[in-house]
Amino acid sequence: MTAKSLRWSCVLVTTLCLAAPLRAQEEAAEESVRPKLDFSLEAKANYRDSDENRFAVPFFDDDNPATPPSVFEETVNQGSHVELSTVTLLVNATWGDGLTAHGKIDFIDLYDRNPTSTDKKVDLDEGWVRFGIEPEPAALAPRWGAYLKVGKMPKFERQDDRHLESYGLVSTAFNRMEDTGAELGLNLGRHVYVKATATQGNPVFMRDPNALAGDNGTPEFLKEHPDPQLKSGIVILYDAEVEDLDVDGNLELGAGLGARFADEAGSRGLDVLAWGYKRKLADTVELEGTFYGGDLDIFSPSDNPNSIFAIHGDEKREVGANVWLYLGGFSFFGQYVDQKLAGLPRTGLEGEVAWRFDLPLALSIGDQQLFTFIAPAVRYSRLDNDFGNPKKTSAPSFSWDWVKIDAGVRLGIISGVDLTVEYEDNTFTLGSGAERDNNELLTTLRWKV
Repeated sequence: MTAKSLRWSCVLVTTLCLAAPLRAQEEAAEESVRPKLDFSLEAKANYRDSDENRFAVPFFDDDNPATPPSVFEETVNQGSHVELSTVTLLVNATWGDGLTAHGKIDFIDLYDRNPTSTDKKVDLDEGWVRFGIEPEPAALAPRWGAYLKVGKMPKFERQDDRHLESYGLVSTAFNRMEDTGAELGLNLGRHVYVKATATQGNPVFMRDPNALAGDNGTPEFLKEHPDPQLKSGIVILYDAEVEDLDVDGNLELGAGLGARFADEAGSRGLDVLAWGYKRKLADTVELEGTFYGGDLDIFSPSDNPNSIFAIHGDEKREVGANVWLYLGGFSFFGQYVDQKLAGLPRTGLEGEVAWRFDLPLALSIGDQQLFTFIAPAVRYSRLDNDFGNPKKTSAPSFSWDWVKIDAGVRLGIISGVDLTVEYEDNTFTLGSGAERDNNELLTTLRWKV
């Protein structure tokens, strides 16, 4: 972590740990209830098997057709690998039903690092304080009211009830990473709600949609070229991680209007949300571990005028709609997004169905049941890019159309330990119209205490 980001991390974590206790001290004379603190630790170990792909790109090669190109888009780390992807510390503090603080710190953080080898190994993934009550999706609000959430937090349209360890194309491209700022929510009765945000805005960058983001613009990549240990990946444009707190740029403004219907028990519910975001893209955004810049800089990575995408303006705009449906152990999540990045249009569609079945007691270890639940899930996602490539580009895959089908099953082994096995069928259409696959098998053993 940089010194600047470490300072902000310390400030936010301190706020998380002290906000509720300080409030308790102020009201101790009136109430005897103490704040509730909760700490948990989670670790994930993975087996990953990635297909090998390699595509020549017309970027640094000269105009001599006899000269073979020397730059490729290729699988980040093909073959079979066993790796520890993350260790996570979670901190929660609650004071009644009106004040909540949350912190999430990732150590190692292998699958969220971009570039994979040179980005931060320790990351404050979330750190926020919320005043008021924010119902979960497809759950009724207890009453009229409002909440205010401040800090580094997930986007309100994101699917947080996740059943697979992989991400779909839409969730990767538009709302995988947390943003920093403020969110205001209004519960207009029990069924209708409104949300509004003012945030820093995630910089536009590139990453492979499979587990590893890849290395682009790193010192190691250049030094080891043309055969670096970690390759570029076959990349899409996406909203990358907010690196450090920046209040000098143009804020991203967002809003959403939703309706929810559910039974009182909360086992059956429907939530429909329409939302949108808008901000101005910066000329460049400095990112950790790479000489490439984010936002507008990613569309013109060299001084060659033939390598610049046909962008116009500096506006980033997206509108979308979500559906959450819960029927006992069955769940469905759907999302549609329509986006323009400096005039470059693209759309995304994603849907996931999942079932969870609690298993009867058949075997036990000590006083704990062995094999507690089984939860299969299938996700379909697609990304349609309605723009073309420049004559010379380091990332022709920016404009390719993608379809990804993820299918897997999660098995509860004992309380706090589960195993997820999933296969990612990732198909993209090249500019020539040919289709290619970039598939991956991912197995995740998760332990939480």
